Amino acid sequence: MTDAKRDDTGRAAEILKEHRQSIDRLDAILVYTLAERFKQTQAVGRLKAAHDLPPSDPDREARQMARLDQLAKEADLDPDLAKKFLTFIISEVIRHHEKLQK
Repeated sequence: MTDAKRDDTGRAAEILKEHRQSIDRLDAILVYTLAERFKQTQAVGRLKAAHDLPPSDPDREARQMARLDQLAKEADLDPDLAKKFLTFIISEVIRHHEKLQK
């Protein structure tokens, strides 16, 4: 391997390391943000259970999907990926709310 090629490979390894460090920080942000979101939805679930409100709100869910679609487009994120993510989160929230009502 030539010195130029070795330098190029070394620089690529350093850039890769930097990208991975950024990804690790973003993963931590996602986990802590998701945890905070679920704390809020648990509070909502307890409130709904205390007042005999239904565990799901299809109208709000539809509004949230439309809002998320717009946010995804603005962020240059695949809207289908964003919808899959929110669909999963909503299903988990509803499942938790249903448990609280039993």
